Amino acid sequence: MVSPPRTTNSTPRTAAPTKRSAVLIAVLGALSAVAPLATDMYVPGFPAMGAALHADSSAIQLTMTTFLAGLVAGQLVIGPLSDALGRRRLLIGGTAAFAALSLACALAPNVQTLLILRLFQGVAAATGMVLARAVLTDRFDGPEVPRYFALLAQVLGIAPVAAPVLGGAILSVTAWRGIFVALALAGALLTVAVLAKVPETLPPQNRQSQGLANTFRAMGRMCRQRAFMGYVLVLGLTSAALFAYISGSSFVFEHLHGVSPTAYSLIFATNAVGMLIAGFAFSRLSRKISLNTMLTTGVAICGLGVTGQLAILGTAGETLAGTWASLFVTLLGVGLIFPAATTLGQALGRTAPGAASALLGGLQFLFGALASPLVGLFGETSSTPMALIMLIAVALAALALITLARPWLRHGETLTDNYSNEQPTK
Repeated sequence: MVSPPRTTNSTPRTAAPTKRSAVLIAVLGALSAVAPLATDMYVPGFPAMGAALHADSSAIQLTMTTFLAGLVAGQLVIGPLSDALGRRRLLIGGTAAFAALSLACALAPNVQTLLILRLFQGVAAATGMVLARAVLTDRFDGPEVPRYFALLAQVLGIAPVAAPVLGGAILSVTAWRGIFVALALAGALLTVAVLAKVPETLPPQNRQSQGLANTFRAMGRMCRQRAFMGYVLVLGLTSAALFAYISGSSFVFEHLHGVSPTAYSLIFATNAVGMLIAGFAFSRLSRKISLNTMLTTGVAICGLGVTGQLAILGTAGETLAGTWASLFVTLLGVGLIFPAATTLGQALGRTAPGAASALLGGLQFLFGALASPLVGLFGETSSTPMALIMLIAVALAALALITLARPWLRHGETLTDNYSNEQPTK
């Protein structure tokens, strides 16, 4: 059982939105967008990068893998560190480091140097993502909190779609190195925004007082919490399904169904709108419907979408309309799962929000990175591998929901009840 959080804080928690809190949430949203933008913005420049750095396509693709490795490791380390050292200094250092490393990537003389720089750039990008959730948990309580987490989840849904488009626009006026210069400018602007608009939300009296080792022990204790790990696994496994879709959808639509790159962009964007619609619905309904109910609904919708896709493949075969519709339904479910699982996980880990955020975000991207290459490994003659991988991931998420999170016990629901003294059942 999680002990009640201490309430002493130099930055008082608020429930009702204010102009100042709206600015803070906007900055936190921008911080959350950095990692997915840095992951995908440079993808349109892969051919030009390979030619300029005299590297083959696998070496260039490896720069994305090293970035994701840094992103996962960075969250798992920085989150717990912030519970002992505070949020603001780490945020300032992380955003400044991201700006500097992005500029260094723009100047990389060879692919070997770029690989190393991308690893550390991923660590720096993790700072904004993991600490945005921690600051949100520190700063706000009450029934508005799920809406704020929904906004961060919507940012994570929009950014991967917008990133290649932004990268392509930059490439239309400059070389691939200009993409990293743009990321460096974004990092510099975020550093200024953090300095001006993000206060320290975890004062010394609320920090882990027994040293850094204790902060990592807190993470270990969370890993032994049945309900918390249930929400972490639901989020991570759903991300695996989403990343399988992202990595395999271009092949499915362009190669199997023969749509043009422009039409594929429209399909991809439409499905992303589905996530946004679900996130908006979550924001509106979070005051009226329990978060565990919406999480369960999201998993059920995801299951319906991926099962429908396989059923269509087994009966009607490869059809553009059937594949598009089933994936749209799946992403509607994802749009409910992300904010619900994140909000509930942060609620259960409120005594160490940085560590909780690290586990939620770190495993989310770890599972996603592991799932991404699987679609290509199992063949490129059908959309069945993508559908099967997504189904397995969603089925495992449903298993974690039922056996670990056990939504009927309403773990974490106190977050939407102004942090009442009710304690979650073990």
